[in-house]
Amino acid sequence: MMNINVLDILKESGALLQGHFLLSSGRHSDRYCQCARLLQYPDKADKVLSVVVQKIKDIEFDVVVGPAMGGIIVAYEVGRQTAKPAIFTERVNGKMELRRGFEIVKGQKVLIAEDVVTTGKSSLETIESLKELGAEVVGICCIVDRGSSTIDYPIYSCINLEIQSYDVSECPHCKAGEAYVKPGSREIK
Repeated sequence: MMNINVLDILKESGALLQGHFLLSSGRHSDRYCQCARLLQYPDKADKVLSVVVQKIKDIEFDVVVGPAMGGIIVAYEVGRQTAKPAIFTERVNGKMELRRGFEIVKGQKVLIAEDVVTTGKSSLETIESLKELGAEVVGICCIVDRGSSTIDYPIYSCINLEIQSYDVSECPHCKAGEAYVKPGSREIK
């Protein structure tokens, strides 16, 4: 397998952003990984996700499940490269659910696919929903792991990125009077 520099591809595709960002956790950061910018290029997505596919080649699973929105294309590409079905969950009344006729059979081994894992909130909500259906979750794969050390499932990532975040009261950008951008899709409560 050829050597793939994931960080360079993230930068080339405009997926690694610099600025002042409001994260879905409510914290602030000076960098943000917008993987949708990478995933708009199928050739780049193919290359980057081949890194994680190589890491999961010995993992036994039946289906890839991506939480909407960020995990849909990642699940599709991982499914394509591993010749496994790829489906997704979506939030309905605040809870991740399978819809659109997607099904999980009791005992099916599931690999969760995400774009970026930070706290793992979407992945963990999806896991909870799938376990209620009898799924056996074998791990989480992602493009970027931002520090998911508190998650009790194996994480297989294309790259680990340490991106510092700040409490609003300690944010140097807020103290400098800089406006922030909220790039993510999740509502902040």
